[in-house]
Amino acid sequence: QVQLVESGGGLVQAGGSLRLSCSASARTFASYGTGWFRQAPGKEREFVAAITWSGGATKFADAAKGRFTISRDNGKSTVYLQMNSLKPEDTAVYYCARSLNAGIATTGNWYDLWGQGTQVTVSS
Repeated sequence: QVQLVESGGGLVQAGGSLRLSCSASARTFASYGTGWFRQAPGKEREFVAAITWSGGATKFADAAKGRFTISRDNGKSTVYLQMNSLKPEDTAVYYCARSLNAGIATTGNWYDLWGQGTQVTVSS
């Protein structure tokens, strides 16, 4: 069974950077789009960014535009989320997820496999 494992979270000061990784246990991961979502305490899960299977197209939430980038290395079955200029409001558990198809989706119901999440905390 395919599993997704996130890593790279941690504590960082405002203005700092983190790179999250999402590693899959099967090479078939490369055939699917991948998304990043986050959930802050007391808030609903929200879309952050997504990338197609090939990496040829990406999409970002307004809160992430200009600060975050998403990329993938299919040879390593890994998707990355580079987060720069972090703000305290970026504090959340970040999850990666595998899409139902090769494209981009911004809502969770289009994803069928989720990682366990990695905590990102941004101090002011």
